[in-house]
Amino acid sequence: MELRQLRYFVAIVDHGSLSRAARVLHIVQPALTQQLQQLEEELGATLLHRSAQGMQATDAGKIFYEHALAILKQVSDAKSAVSQSTDKPSGTVALGIPQSASGALAFPLLTAVRAAYPEIVFQLTEELTGNLTEQLASGRLNLAILFDDGQLGKFATKPLVEEEMMFITRADSQFACKKKSISLAKALQVPLILPSIQHGVRPRIEQVVRDQGLKIEHVIDITSIAILKSAILADMGATILPVSPLLAEIERGEMRACPINDVKLSRTVSLCASKNIPLTNAAMAVEKLVLELSRDLVGSGKWLGAELLNSSS
Repeated sequence: MELRQLRYFVAIVDHGSLSRAARVLHIVQPALTQQLQQLEEELGATLLHRSAQGMQATDAGKIFYEHALAILKQVSDAKSAVSQSTDKPSGTVALGIPQSASGALAFPLLTAVRAAYPEIVFQLTEELTGNLTEQLASGRLNLAILFDDGQLGKFATKPLVEEEMMFITRADSQFACKKKSISLAKALQVPLILPSIQHGVRPRIEQVVRDQGLKIEHVIDITSIAILKSAILADMGATILPVSPLLAEIERGEMRACPINDVKLSRTVSLCASKNIPLTNAAMAVEKLVLELSRDLVGSGKWLGAELLNSSS
């Protein structure tokens, strides 16, 4: 198996056509077909099949595609690590961030990397926590922002902040707090709109509820943060979340955040990297920038409900 065969296979999947992939790769289509056949023979599996939509990956092809992307990225990172300067880091850095943390970090981080390291090609990916964990483990991501649920032992982690979770409603909601704070039991009496179980925040909420001997009786599961916002603004219920994903709506006065007064409900936000795949100079530069930016955002009050943890100071 050769690296060029991996590149060829990825190009075919990405472009959905042998002819388009051949043009992009600057090779003739028969040669591309031959390389694909050799790859399938070596693997003993059919990787692609023709359909009305073009060339599509089989189930085996989808699995191999993920591995091929990871391998090609690690080869690219290895080349960058050898050639790049520590004074002027360059190359590609892929960082993943969960939907429920992007409101606080995504745009400030994108702006900071572009300003500090113009030579770095910065790829910022917003995904479900479960997807980020898989991509970081496989090497498709250099870094990821993850929530410490006790399952991060396979990664090198640097805690950033502890985020308080609050009871959040539409500002004039029928479910809004009558006082300045609310008990967890009373919050659970309201129809709750919560991220689905794939989000790192949901298992944490459910664990605290169980520890208090309580149950979530009425819940609307929504995977998309955008749809969750719309449901809250339609007054279908309330949510229990950190402030960061709903910060814009709270600052505009469209939503109201109310502290939970009888139990500590929070999540630890950590910056994670693989223990097995070394970081390039560019990735280490971005890692340092994330730590500095977290400190600045908390210190300036722009990351509401967040408390800085020692290792990021």
